[in-house]
Amino acid sequence: MDIFLLLLGFLFVGLGIIGSFLPVLPGPITGWVGLLLLHLTKVVPMDWTFLGITFVLALIIFILDYFIPAMGTKKFGGTKYGVYGTTIGLILGLLSPIPFGILIGAFLGALIGELMYDGKDTNRALKASFGAFIGFLASVTIKFSIAGVYFVLFILKFWEYKEAFFS
Repeated sequence: MDIFLLLLGFLFVGLGIIGSFLPVLPGPITGWVGLLLLHLTKVVPMDWTFLGITFVLALIIFILDYFIPAMGTKKFGGTKYGVYGTTIGLILGLLSPIPFGILIGAFLGALIGELMYDGKDTNRALKASFGAFIGFLASVTIKFSIAGVYFVLFILKFWEYKEAFFS
């Protein structure tokens, strides 16, 4: 059972990193579930302080993820159409075979969303879509950093108890 929890936990911290880029998967929280699964094994002792701190951090990042792109859009004069466009463009960019499709999709989606709101002012739409894009990049950077730290913590904790897993 411990090996199953170890492998499942590894899968979850890996999905946490992938979830940093995908809007459908909450990256840091998914990574935290991987840490929890590792601590649920009989090999690794339960550390509620560690799990509590990492959970609160993941929850804060999860909540901030809803505000950061919108703050970037608003700071540069954008509307909710730019935020929606960013999300749609992000998903389409993810599915595209173009390198950096996520980044291009997020920017173009924000631009198209802003142009749909007010098609007459191209300069304002460009500025607002740039703000949405910057907000998206900031959000992804924060989520990726936390998910990466959770991945490293998982590996370090596993490495500390690796003999006990395979004995």
